[in-house]
Amino acid sequence: MSTFTPTDVFTPRDPDFVADPYPAYQELRAAGRALWFEPTRQWLIPNHDDVSALLRDRRLGRTYLHRYSHEDFGRTPPPPELEPFTVLNDNGLLDLEAPAHTRIRRLVAKAFTPRRVEELAPVVQRLADELVGALRAEGGGDLHAAVAEPLPVAVIAEMLGIPAADRPLLRPWSAGMTAMYELNPGPDAARAAVTASEEFSAYLRELIAARRTEPGDDLISALIAVHDDGDVLSEQEMVSTCALLLNAGHEATVNTTALGWLHLFRHPGQLRLMAQAAAAPSPAGLADGVEEILRYDTPLQLFERWVLDDIEVGGTVIPRGSEVALLFGSANRDPARFDDPERFDVTRPAAGNKHVSFGAGIHYCLGAPLARLELAASFGAFLRDAPGMTLVAEPSWRPNYVIRGVRELLVSW
Repeated sequence: MSTFTPTDVFTPRDPDFVADPYPAYQELRAAGRALWFEPTRQWLIPNHDDVSALLRDRRLGRTYLHRYSHEDFGRTPPPPELEPFTVLNDNGLLDLEAPAHTRIRRLVAKAFTPRRVEELAPVVQRLADELVGALRAEGGGDLHAAVAEPLPVAVIAEMLGIPAADRPLLRPWSAGMTAMYELNPGPDAARAAVTASEEFSAYLRELIAARRTEPGDDLISALIAVHDDGDVLSEQEMVSTCALLLNAGHEATVNTTALGWLHLFRHPGQLRLMAQAAAAPSPAGLADGVEEILRYDTPLQLFERWVLDDIEVGGTVIPRGSEVALLFGSANRDPARFDDPERFDVTRPAAGNKHVSFGAGIHYCLGAPLARLELAASFGAFLRDAPGMTLVAEPSWRPNYVIRGVRELLVSW
């Protein structure tokens, strides 16, 4: 009699698994609540309620350095040659814990306000309309390259005040840095991340210096000006915040757009419902569809946290010093949380759609409102102004698993 192990089904380097990990997730959820995965020496957490709880549990953290040294925690420090990447990454909100996280998020929130996001709405809609209109005028092409990628780049550049001539630099920098979030990244990925981190950090420092001399209406100027009882953001904290906005917000929105259209093409009945929602006077139906797209096939499949004190999950003790891999994609298809979770249903009410695609707890995505704005603008522009669009061919998948997406999405009219 054979004994199930996660390596039987959880194969993140297998192209077939990357293309469709969801059958494997069903087996993982059935096998247990905490499963040891030897290849990455992590505990896989596949169930929604556990993922949601551990995102909020202060006995875990994105870092351990606020409480332990590398040696005390039984871990090896990152190699010195990675320093440009680690400094940039480790000073961002996503990889900080209290009290540093609390302080920086409070200051950033004073600059990156709901009002700032609302004021971007006309710009976002104009950019989406222009990109969709250009693709339709060509009779089709690669939706991924023509709309999904340039829209969030343009929005983030607009928000940061990056000149139009410099905006083509952003996507390669983002791709170079985010490759390090994959499981066991290799030396080529490390070198690319270091180069991207050095170049983007230097660029942002020059831009910050320019804004100190001549402030504008952009977010960088606001980050420079923000203060709280005399406390201000350091230059490194501003640089890391801007890099996080690019990496986290941009990568997620690009892949959500392409994956959402892939599933709408595969489910023509849902595409018709989504088009009806986009044409309705109320935006509620379109918002429901966007949340279902985020739930059904989230780009961020896995989120890692360190265990700072012993915890227990489903009767399994996970000791201090361990790392858990929270499987967002599995959590979003958990039948214990969602009715008929394998069904793609764009009428599923957003109010009850408790997906974890934006995380939870103190690391809940600060840019979630902006991402929702961009997605609604992009899908709305296509659905209202470009009916009749069809998928030319099934796309190929990028090899990445943690931040998952397709290489291209060829469409025509």
